[in-house]
Amino acid sequence: MSRDSPVTRPSLADKFALWLSKGRVIDGLWIGSAQWDSEPALQRVEAALRLIERFAPLHYRRVKNSLSRIWVQLVPHGAGCYLHSLNACLLDERVVASENTTLEWIASAIVHEATHARLEKRGIRYDEAVRHRIERICARRELDFARHLSGVDALHEEITRGLYLCNEENASYTDQNMWQKIDQGNAEMLRHLGTPEWVIALVFRARNLLNGIRRFTRRIAGASVQ
Repeated sequence: MSRDSPVTRPSLADKFALWLSKGRVIDGLWIGSAQWDSEPALQRVEAALRLIERFAPLHYRRVKNSLSRIWVQLVPHGAGCYLHSLNACLLDERVVASENTTLEWIASAIVHEATHARLEKRGIRYDEAVRHRIERICARRELDFARHLSGVDALHEEITRGLYLCNEENASYTDQNMWQKIDQGNAEMLRHLGTPEWVIALVFRARNLLNGIRRFTRRIAGASVQ
């Protein structure tokens, strides 16, 4: 998944979080984590990269050439996504830390997000009209990578299911449904951090109020120009 449409500059929040993160460089690729105890996540990401390098050298070269960073943090957009402004593959720290997440899964997620990076560098934006096609391409690259591995039937089936859902009839790729998914992910992220439900509700009400004020201001400005 790719986060929003391409923007040229990272947000101040992303810059600050990146500054706080701990990381190291692997073959010219920065890997980092926003967690307090970052080493377990960094070790898993490095091991996943070595897995790609060993079994699929072509995919490894594409990952290195396409991405500048692999950044483990809390991701409300799903288990992983591509952040254009930092040319980064974001991986959710909860998924990376889970005992149910294999190194092969992490590696395939990196291949997926690196494909997003390659497509955006070619000028293919993550717009609603072509979103299912982009996800299909990324899933196919994952599937090609998985074919280089052995004993990953479950991963192969998961990628195949995802590929099957990459079609125009799947409403989950519409802007509206994706924003709803992001809202749900943000709420779950706040719960993970121990935020009380009343605070979560207040945050979303304040967000909706600010968005309403912005829309009203734009309408007033447009009327004034006319």
